[in-house]
Amino acid sequence: MNTLRRIALALTIIGAINWGLIGLFNFNLVAALFGEGGLARLIYSLVGLSGLICLSYFFEQKTAENNNQFTSPVQDETELRPNYATEFAEEPDLDLAYNPSREEYDKEKE
Repeated sequence: MNTLRRIALALTIIGAINWGLIGLFNFNLVAALFGEGGLARLIYSLVGLSGLICLSYFFEQKTAENNNQFTSPVQDETELRPNYATEFAEEPDLDLAYNPSREEYDKEKE
């Protein structure tokens, strides 16, 4: 359905450009490209139908996905922390990194 709406939007934009050219320069691009025959009428019909499809944009309700918002609030702070675990073994937590005491530091220095 998303593809149909994109095609409809593209045809609506093409129709808007054609109407802009008619209004500003009295030049009908569709008639110039496809003649005044049945193919031009088909193009006009498709643009009209796509306008009706794009009319549905006005009536669709805003969802959390459209607003780029989370659907549920965070319950606690643990959900905000990234998970550094792998599928083979767990990585140590970065907050609990090994910190040698002063005595061990002096031993390593010697």
